[in-house]
Amino acid sequence: MAMTDAPIALTMGDPAGIGGEIAAAAWRDARERLLPFALIGDADWAAGFGVPVARIGRIGEAASRFGAALPVLDVKLAVPAIPGRPDPRNAAAVTGAIETATRLALAGEAAAVVTCPIAKSVLYQAGFPHPGHTEFLGALTGVAAPVMMLACPGLRVVPVTVHVSLRRAIETLETGAIVAAGRRLAAALTRDFGVAAPRIAVAGLNPHAGEAGAMGDEELTIIAPAIAALRQAGIDAFGPLPPDTMFTPAARAGYDAALCMYHDQALIPLKTIDMENGVNVTLGLPIIRTSPDHGTAFDIAGTGKARAESLVAALRLAGEMAGRR
Repeated sequence: MAMTDAPIALTMGDPAGIGGEIAAAAWRDARERLLPFALIGDADWAAGFGVPVARIGRIGEAASRFGAALPVLDVKLAVPAIPGRPDPRNAAAVTGAIETATRLALAGEAAAVVTCPIAKSVLYQAGFPHPGHTEFLGALTGVAAPVMMLACPGLRVVPVTVHVSLRRAIETLETGAIVAAGRRLAAALTRDFGVAAPRIAVAGLNPHAGEAGAMGDEELTIIAPAIAALRQAGIDAFGPLPPDTMFTPAARAGYDAALCMYHDQALIPLKTIDMENGVNVTLGLPIIRTSPDHGTAFDIAGTGKARAESLVAALRLAGEMAGRR
């Protein structure tokens, strides 16, 4: 792994979920393979997950404390967290941890931001105005349309439309959004993933990619013009491809990332292929941000069943991306 001097800022996520458990497990089981990180969250809460905790006053102290304890930059909860029972009164601490981590990354004090899962529905009850993590980070960094990528060792996918209903995704899909996502994807593959000449497979929207208009004309009127624009910009984009065949092992060998038209078209194949090692990456930000590709798992919080592989993969990828930058 290419290394950097600054540590990673890891946010606590919803404290009633599995964020604290997997953060502790990542430190306990994988710290020798990872860039040092500091947990941004409630130190008293973090101390309940069975690992030694070191309260730090600034993130720069994390590297010297990391070998012996999990460094924690304290962000106090409003009320004690109960596993599996999220409380909107802790929303300010959850979002505050994200804001702190982002500020540290923008200042160069943190090499990257890695976020444990939040519960958007709980934050909405407290007035959270953003559709999700990705959009919140865009607002914090002044980026109007950040792009969500999911990555695992066998596949990278980017959905053009994200946290909207399927009906709304189809209604709002347009050529400019596909081009913008494709441009950001190509730039990120080169800068952050070391792919010199990215190959981007573009999915169709309809069955059989529309069957030449017989099953829908979006491929002809919206997607094909976007592919032409990307190719004119020097990007090796091709398609539209039938979504039901483009994720086979043989097909995946022919591209570096898949540009998909809606959320589940992108995330279902990736999570089927490798749920445990999937990582969420936000493209187009001035900072590096990764996250595990799963949610808060309130149903197993506090039971000892949570697995940390996806968080470890997110921390590892964030360190690799920081090294390349």
